[in-house]
Amino acid sequence: MKARLVYLIFVPLLFISCGLKKSMEFEPDISGIEKIDTTRIQHSENHYSLGKNQLYKNEFGIWELYLEGDALERGLANGSLSRELIRHQEQVFMQRLSEMVPSENYRSFLLKSVSFFNRKMYQYIPQEYLKEIYGVSRYASAEFNEFAPAFTRMLYLHGAHDIGHAMQDLMLVGCTSFAAWDEQTADGQLLLGRNFDFYAGDEFAEQKIAAFINPDKGHKFMMYTWGGMIGVVSGMNEQGLSVTINAGRSGIPLVAKTPVSLVAREILQYASSTQEAIEIARKREVFVSEAIMVGSAKERNAILIEVSPRNFGVYEVDNSSQLICSNHFQSEAYSEDRRNKKAILESHTQYRYERMQQLLAEEQKLEPGTAVSILRNMEGKNEAELGYGNELAINQLLAHHAIVFKPEENRLWVSTGPYQMGEFVAYDLDSAFEKFTNGIVGNSVASKEWNIPESDFIHQAQFKNYERYRKLEYDVKAALRRDEIPEVVEAEELVKLNPQFWEAWYLAGMVYYEQEDYDQALRHFEEARQKEITTLPDEEELEKMIKRTQRKL
Repeated sequence: MKARLVYLIFVPLLFISCGLKKSMEFEPDISGIEKIDTTRIQHSENHYSLGKNQLYKNEFGIWELYLEGDALERGLANGSLSRELIRHQEQVFMQRLSEMVPSENYRSFLLKSVSFFNRKMYQYIPQEYLKEIYGVSRYASAEFNEFAPAFTRMLYLHGAHDIGHAMQDLMLVGCTSFAAWDEQTADGQLLLGRNFDFYAGDEFAEQKIAAFINPDKGHKFMMYTWGGMIGVVSGMNEQGLSVTINAGRSGIPLVAKTPVSLVAREILQYASSTQEAIEIARKREVFVSEAIMVGSAKERNAILIEVSPRNFGVYEVDNSSQLICSNHFQSEAYSEDRRNKKAILESHTQYRYERMQQLLAEEQKLEPGTAVSILRNMEGKNEAELGYGNELAINQLLAHHAIVFKPEENRLWVSTGPYQMGEFVAYDLDSAFEKFTNGIVGNSVASKEWNIPESDFIHQAQFKNYERYRKLEYDVKAALRRDEIPEVVEAEELVKLNPQFWEAWYLAGMVYYEQEDYDQALRHFEEARQKEITTLPDEEELEKMIKRTQRKL
């Protein structure tokens, strides 16, 4: 990991040029901006409006955002209405960076290298989205201007998802999605579900936005997002076309191009069929590997568009009415791809793919409630106990959100916290847009009579233990990174709180090893070996520690 990080940071600095200064000073065409009204009216602490645009926080904790107009109008309305949410997300993101890189000098060095890495990004983003991002950036915090101007920072944040995926060793991501139709669903209609397991800290996932966009060009659409983000990770348009993204194994890129979330945004805004989606994706240059699942109400079908910097593939199932996507590619174009093969062999992607196959086979006739049950499943293949938080599970208890689409009815369900275990809130796109376009709503546009109840698990002792485990795990790992030796009582608490999770035993073993209690270290390592271990590199690291401990004895 350190070697890759040094490579990512140091090599670009060897080639610093005037391109960095140019990117820092770039602004899109914003002519006419002075004529756009940006006056936000506050109706209550949970309701703001700007013309027909509005932001409202519903009883489930979701902010419902409606935007209309051209790119600059949408961006400015977005920024003005959701300024507190934008600043919150940026604060959280920068705080997370400070935790990961505590040295101020090294952090400054890292941030400069990131600026260089992103220096050409604006050249690959459509002008429409540059204008929209600029409008949003007018309401970003001035606190981080020393790092980069607000507009430049907003561009960087749209590429953060891609960079996180590219850094394999730092990739805390294991998204899983599926589609089913015809005989696989209760009514024969297309049904899709996904977990978005992008983790950037608990605070990052606190504020969720159901954004309803009515652009002057293209289709109306809804996306589930966060403050300042105009790209799409999960969404559906009025044509019944849904889009979700799943990371693939990527090399470390040398320069940023089009963020995948903006490719997905363009598809959602301008495509009404899978073929149109393919054409849009094919013309954009990306800098990481990503699978884009596209569901189409018109075709009652779903496909995977698999993009990477040097390849492009489309995967469609034959003689089947279901499609599964984890974090490896399935199209013929990637059949001999070295990184893709390595991901299947070494990571947890194939395991989750096979587990999803099992769960879909068990349910057979899917409907939205059973789709949510699948997304919440925490067991391994053949109902194996994995412990809580294991990335082998469909539900890793770290998801930013989960979502279920029923495109033929223009209906969807979005999760509320914690993770995807809270109530799933229903929205009917036709009904929601009708209410928004008729003027100020002042209350939720959710169709809560179709909501799916929260999971009972969040009220059980096991969940409370897991929440305590996560905090303790974080503290123990942080101490070990600082070459500090945690207390033995912390080691025992780890395995007590999450006894079926291999990593709890492994971390406890590491504590005993650092305490030079090699008998106990070996016992805990060997207990970890009996559990379901997440990846091949994890297995290899565990075996290395067992041999090292045996030599100490």
